[in-house]
Amino acid sequence: MGKISRRNFFKMAGIAAGGVLLPSFSKLTTAKSNIGGVTMSQNDSISKAKVYFTKHIDAEHLIALYDRINEGIYGKVGIKLHTGEKHGPNILPRDMVKAFQGHIPNSVIVETNTMYGGDRYTTADHRETLKVNGFDFCPVDILDEEGDVNFPVRNGKHLQEVAMGKHLADYDSLVVLTHFKGHAMGGFGGSLKNIAIGCASGQVGKRQVHGYLEGPMPPEAAAWGEMPLQDHLMERMADSGKAIVDYFGKHIVFLNVMRRMSVDCDCAGVMAAEPTISDIGIVASTDILAVDQASIDLVWSMPANEKQDLVERVESRHGLHQLQAMRDLKMGNENYELISID
Repeated sequence: MGKISRRNFFKMAGIAAGGVLLPSFSKLTTAKSNIGGVTMSQNDSISKAKVYFTKHIDAEHLIALYDRINEGIYGKVGIKLHTGEKHGPNILPRDMVKAFQGHIPNSVIVETNTMYGGDRYTTADHRETLKVNGFDFCPVDILDEEGDVNFPVRNGKHLQEVAMGKHLADYDSLVVLTHFKGHAMGGFGGSLKNIAIGCASGQVGKRQVHGYLEGPMPPEAAAWGEMPLQDHLMERMADSGKAIVDYFGKHIVFLNVMRRMSVDCDCAGVMAAEPTISDIGIVASTDILAVDQASIDLVWSMPANEKQDLVERVESRHGLHQLQAMRDLKMGNENYELISID
């Protein structure tokens, strides 16, 4: 999508967006089952998204997956990474991320400041946290350092626009590199959460996504009690994610790294619960719904004694409604072909 069409994008907020068109594939390598509440069909007539998978969690295999899906990545590239609070025990390994970033020409890590008080609330504190966590090996663009810009939401459930970090509009392509894990409010944090909350500006956009425009800021207990939760939050996340997916079009890809999957987000820092589920691998796709659906399905396929904590976290927060909201907004394809590169 060139610069002219990007400008037009902001002028076309009222134009309805069509569904994501995907080619038809001849074979579904994932067995038919009902996990994550969704049946994966082997009907060859159904159009399916390609989701690539490896059980190996290292730089070599991460790069190999990226090379399968990067046809639309060009120009100035942002790598959206959740860099976490200081000393977070579950954040993606620095050396793996460094090798990955070095493989993508003209790329930088992009982040935004937080809505809540903590190690990343201000840009200055955020940059110090990046150093502590080892993510200072390349430039890091704090997208909302100079404010925000409104991205339109076409046919959103709740939002007509979301304030994103102002610098996001400077990028030609976005690579969404996500640590897949649980989340205190979202149930799980996959690719949708990484962009929907992670690209929204700290003091405006994140409030819009949380449906909490006035009042005390977290971590004050009163703040959490006033925020819309469960289905309402999942739908607002989908609205925000749709704004970004529509903006980048074919120039956005998604990689979920399924390691050290605590029930808590990396925003919990050292307070995050120790994971009770084994590492699974990495999934990658050009389709945001397919990549998050595949990740959930892989979690649900794990032994009961391992998955129970993470499943409980997802279900208790209505986290699966993220997937339904993305379906409703025609953000991708729930039917996918899981293709192992191992």
